[in-house]
Amino acid sequence: MGFLIVGFILLFVLTTLPSIWTKHILNKHRKPHPDIPGTGLQFAQHLVKKFDLPIKVEETEDGDHYDPIGKAVRISSANAHSNSLTAITTVAHEIGHALQDKDGYEPLKQRTILVERASIMQKFASGALIVTPILVAVVHTPIIGLITFGAGFIAMGVPVIIHLSTLKVEFDASFERALPLLKEGEYLSRSDQRKAKKILWACAMTYVAASLSSLFNLWKWLKALKR
Repeated sequence: MGFLIVGFILLFVLTTLPSIWTKHILNKHRKPHPDIPGTGLQFAQHLVKKFDLPIKVEETEDGDHYDPIGKAVRISSANAHSNSLTAITTVAHEIGHALQDKDGYEPLKQRTILVERASIMQKFASGALIVTPILVAVVHTPIIGLITFGAGFIAMGVPVIIHLSTLKVEFDASFERALPLLKEGEYLSRSDQRKAKKILWACAMTYVAASLSSLFNLWKWLKALKR
């Protein structure tokens, strides 16, 4: 019992503190920057032209992200109209994903395929879990238990695979593409480059936390099955 309590406390620390820290770091660097001449949207458009990327740049209310299927870098309104360090660093990260796509970066391809298939698999799993109680009442056969196990494993296991595959893609976009891009293009001073690195690390930790959380959920489900 004591081990379980310690485990829950540790999980809370590992999954909650990174989110709190990330919000703190992002908010700290959201104020207008006197040495950055353009907004996040303008910076994105500049980089798309510079690297000859066959993508669109769009403003969105759904959060900053790169859409490898729609071939679009989407910038949140908060970052699109801001020249803050947070806005510029975030744009550099999303352009990093676009550069991955242009280079045919295999982990990004695999993650895109996985996400597409995962959506279908999870819809099937949800439907199976809903139908299972009805089947149990009508048909008394051990195969129902296998269906339940399979559906539950898909529902719990697929997010783990997606989160783990996401880590490599996100770290590469941040530290192998965005940071060199900012440094080589001399878009930021050395001091601001160090701050940008902190922003990227803070964001990366949220992906690590999400991976740990999904692993913990899978572990809880498997442990419940043993009972």
